[in-house]
This record gives sequence, structure tokens and C-alpha cells, in this order.
Amino acid sequence: MLAFKLALRNLLGAGLRTWLNVIVLSFSFIIIIWTKGLLEGWDRQAKNDMIRWEVAEGQYWHKDYDPYDPFTLSDSHGPVPQELSSRVSDTSIIPVLITQGTIYPQGRMHSLIIKGIAPEQKVVELPTAKLTAGEGEIPAIIGKAMAASTGLKEGDYVTLRWRDRNGTFDATEIRITSVFETTVPTADVGQVWLPLEDLRKMMLLPGEATILITADNLSDVRVTEEWIYKDQETLLSDIEKIIQAKSSVGVIIWGIMLLMSMLAVFDTQVLSIFRRQKEIGTYIALGMTRGQVVRLFTLEGALHSVLAALVGAVYGVPLLMLQSARGVKIPLSSSDFGIAMAERLYPVYSLALITGTVAIVFVVTTIVSYWPSRKIAKMNPTEALRGRIQ
Repeated sequence: MLAFKLALRNLLGAGLRTWLNVIVLSFSFIIIIWTKGLLEGWDRQAKNDMIRWEVAEGQYWHKDYDPYDPFTLSDSHGPVPQELSSRVSDTSIIPVLITQGTIYPQGRMHSLIIKGIAPEQKVVELPTAKLTAGEGEIPAIIGKAMAASTGLKEGDYVTLRWRDRNGTFDATEIRITSVFETTVPTADVGQVWLPLEDLRKMMLLPGEATILITADNLSDVRVTEEWIYKDQETLLSDIEKIIQAKSSVGVIIWGIMLLMSMLAVFDTQVLSIFRRQKEIGTYIALGMTRGQVVRLFTLEGALHSVLAALVGAVYGVPLLMLQSARGVKIPLSSSDFGIAMAERLYPVYSLALITGTVAIVFVVTTIVSYWPSRKIAKMNPTEALRGRIQ
């Protein structure tokens, strides 16, 4: 307790030098927590959006379906299994038929993926209720990014060409009945959504589908070998890999901020030991062991992080709470990354994140403070009293 009081008195007695270090260290606290909270908020938001717009609770895929190989689309379809027909009837499972196609907006050719989905579905948040049109018209909905790349808008007619199950090309006009906004590029970019039954007629594939989106976890329901169940974890594996890649960026930022703050503490300790040689000699002459003096100076350095945490809480807590409530504006072009990213990200600051950051900074500060303080153990008390280090 005596060492703590003495270390605190020495620290506060240093005046401006101490407070400059504390402020720099508090900036590190806030930036580290803010950066990590922003990445955590992005991760959580991306996963939630993928689940709400595309993944749901899981999906059945036709055995030949490969979303990364468009050449599989001509063969990756089949009848809905009998074991799931009752769930399809009560709309807890939504069949989706997928094929390739081409549209010709303003005389330009634009390749895309055509997806057929039931207008009455409620499993995903796609505004499929907008898939309604007049007699003899085929309605279609597209995302905002798709509308921007094609120049289409609500109410426009455009020619759509596709190839049916026999390999025969056919074409018709579709009417854009809605342009929706989503943060999930895989539900928007390069895609057009049609009513399921209309696409089945166009493809000559009555009662068939490519994937089945489920509102419940059906991992224990066995169907024919033609259909493979994909749970949420499997469907979100790609975004998990992206999240892991982003985590390395967070580690780099952590390292840079810690290096900056620890450099300030290290320089302060070195300067303090150099300027306070007589004080160190006096401590030893009064009966303190070299180890006790080393612990005293180490404690002084470690207290920088304690004061920095208190100072950082004064301005950091309201600032971080404000950002958590209002979010951080992200440029619209960020959707080009190909993953779910909203226009505004909301950081998430957990208790584990805050306490973990404080603990790590405290431990690193203590180590950095101890490093130069070891030199005290090699001092000659007589020479130290004279202000010279042997």
C-alpha cells in the first residue's frame, strides 16, 4: 500500500509529462475499443442480414447445384421431395428455381441469374408480394444495385431471354414491379426475381426447384439423395472466412496503437530513471532494496494505464454510446466488396471487449515499465546519490 501511495504521488507530481502520456494512452484505449466494436458490429449485422434475406434457418440444395459454377444451373433442378411437400404447402419451405438468362435494357446485353420464388412466401425478407402484374404480364423485382447497373426502374419493361429444359432459347417481356434495397449482394447483384410458377412454365419444369429455403432447422429430416441439406453454419461459412480475414486487420490496428502508447510509456520510464538517480539512491540508502525500487518504478508506469482508463471513460463512454446509437456512415460503393454491408454500421461494445482491452493494455504497460526499470538493480547507491550511474 505504501508503494502504491508513493508511486501515485510521484506520478501526479510529474505534472504535464504524466498527463500527456495518460491522454495518449487513453486515445489508444478508445481507438482499440472503437475499431474492435465496429468490426464486431459489422460481423453481427452481416450475419443477421444474410439470415433474414437469403439463408433463413437452412436450405436444401439439389445435388448438382453449385452457386459458383453457372454451368450447373441447367441440370440442377428436380421435383420437390414428397417428405417436404406438406411443409411447402404451409409455406414453411420455399422452393426457388434458378437458371441463367439475359436481359436487354436500352439495347444492351446484360447476363444475369433468374430466380423464381413464390410471391406469398414469408420466410425471407424479399418483397415478393410485389410480384404482381396485369393480365398477360410477367412481374419481376430487382435490387437497387441491379437497377443501377442496368438503368432499369420501377414500371419499366425489358426483354428477358432464357433457355428451357430442352435447350431451346425463348424470350418475353417482363415488367419491373419493384426495386428493393438490401445489404446482401447475393440477393441483388446480377439477379432478377420472378414468380415461381411463371418461371416453371417458362422453363417447362412443373413442380421443380433448385433450392428449398426452410423456416425451421430440418437437419434431422431425411429426404432422397437428390437433395442435400445445408444448415446455417455451412451457408454462412463464406462470410465467416471473410470475418476471420478482417480480424487480422483488427490485430494490426491493435498492434500499432499499442506500440504508439507503449513507446510513450517506455520513453517516460527511461527519462524518469535518468533524471531521478539521486532519488533512487536515497530510496536505497533509506533501506529499500533494489527489488523494491524496481517494483516502485514499475508500478508508476503501470498506473499510467489505470489513469488512462479513467480519463478515457470520461470522454470515451459518451462518444462510443453515441456512435453505437447513430452508427457509422459507410459509402455506397462498399457493396462492391461482395458481402453484406449496410450503408450504416452500428458498433457493438461488449463487456468482454472493454475489460479485455483494459487488461491487455495494463499488462503490456506493466511489462514495458519493468523493462527499463531493471537498470535500477545494477546501480551503485553511492554513485546514484551523486547523480551518476556506474
